[in-house]
Amino acid sequence: MSDYDSLLQSMSALAEEMRGLSALAVAQHTPVVGAIISTRCRDAQYIERTLDGLLDFCGYDPALQLYRRLCRYYWGIDPAATASYVEAYRMTWDSEENRIMDNNQLTTENSSLKDGYEHN
Repeated sequence: MSDYDSLLQSMSALAEEMRGLSALAVAQHTPVVGAIISTRCRDAQYIERTLDGLLDFCGYDPALQLYRRLCRYYWGIDPAATASYVEAYRMTWDSEENRIMDNNQLTTENSSLKDGYEHN
């Protein structure tokens, strides 16, 4: 086996372990997120610890879906804190290109909103 094949095999094994850890994180966080939402928990520290725990796994779509679900819930409690978690996700997982496109879209949308208010 060549060095390249050995490296590729090692990287594949590592990627598989990461998927397993991500799946475990989702399995552990799913009931926590469900309980936060179903009990209408308002404990900001608990919610934020849960978001912090999920952020590292948001490269795995099921973890991202849990993170988004909890962010949508937390928005009704603390929009400013939730916005910081959305930004943390973007800084961690979005590519630079996507962040630039998102910022350009927000600028365009904000400009449109501003224009709409100026005409009233």
